[in-house]
Amino acid sequence: MRGKPISAKAIFVLCFASFLAGSLFTNQNWTHPSRAKDNRIAIIPRHVTKLQELKQDWDPKRKMVEGKPGDIMGEVQKTHEAIKSLESTMSTLEMELAVARTVESNEQHYSLEKLANHSLQKAFVVIGINTAFSSRKRRESLRQTWMPKGDKLKKLEKEKGIVIRFVIGHSATPGGVLDKAIDLEDAEHKDFLRLKHVEGYHELSTKTRLYFSTAVSIWDAEFYLKVDDDVHLNLGMLMSTLARYRSKPRIYIGCMKSGPVLSQKDDKYYEPESWKFGEDGNKYFRHATGQLYAISKDLAAYISINSPILHRYANEDVSLGSWLLGLEVEHVDDRSMCCGTPPDCEWKAQEGSVCVASFDWSCSGICNSVKRMKVVHDSCGEGEGAVWNVNL
Repeated sequence: MRGKPISAKAIFVLCFASFLAGSLFTNQNWTHPSRAKDNRIAIIPRHVTKLQELKQDWDPKRKMVEGKPGDIMGEVQKTHEAIKSLESTMSTLEMELAVARTVESNEQHYSLEKLANHSLQKAFVVIGINTAFSSRKRRESLRQTWMPKGDKLKKLEKEKGIVIRFVIGHSATPGGVLDKAIDLEDAEHKDFLRLKHVEGYHELSTKTRLYFSTAVSIWDAEFYLKVDDDVHLNLGMLMSTLARYRSKPRIYIGCMKSGPVLSQKDDKYYEPESWKFGEDGNKYFRHATGQLYAISKDLAAYISINSPILHRYANEDVSLGSWLLGLEVEHVDDRSMCCGTPPDCEWKAQEGSVCVASFDWSCSGICNSVKRMKVVHDSCGEGEGAVWNVNL
């Protein structure tokens, strides 16, 4: 208390040296289980280099000696910017470490319980189509239009890294008639992802959370996408859109909205926890509409890691938005992912702006999709060969 105060520079150097030593130790002792022992994860060195660059530009005393007294405020501003950059780098490092840990954990779990010495299956994107027991005809309408089936589905997965699965849980009476019907359908088409989840409309937030956690434990993909079974997709346009963001971390893509928080119990999208969003008439935070959205690998891993403590709101799209709200996430509002059905998507296709997805806002999907899916596909589809021409 009575000694000479320690300078800010000395504190910074001491903290930096401690972090550098800990980082190097972690990097030397952490080996990915699916690779050889000498193949280290090259995450930390990249950020250590960034921290060293920040340190070189940070020395305020040297700057003040070399510069003029009038430059002091400028140096203070630069120091503030350096601190902000350091915080951002630390946040990125923490996220990447978390991703690596969940991959390590999931690979160990998968290899022990499923296939010995099996690593996660590589993919560009996993497309999970949310479906229900009563939606057999909807699924058939997709198989007859934009979703490949049989050998074409396998070829798409093997050659393009595009995995497509109908996502469903089980009934309240496991092994009952409903579950057996899905077993037979899956045996025929082999295009389901089964979750350990009891199906129910009011359990969509839980189902969404389990979908991402399950998908991350099976596939090592760059993106994970959820779409409803009454939405039309153009796979080629979807791949081209996602490819633009593959070099960026923590991406959340969809048609962003901020609808009203409905507090009346008779409302279709009633929010039982409306009081958390402030006064009556307030709106939700910005989030992607639930018909279709995609998140990058690290965000899916984050959901998997923190699944037990992620709060579930009544509406699954709100829940996902809340899980990502406090993170360093880039929200991408892409309106081509929520085009209307003909004539809207048809006009855009004729103009050369083929839509990623089409549906009717009034029905939260294509109205009467079983009968109209083919009409939408014929009018707004990109052509069967489009997805094969996308360079990933």
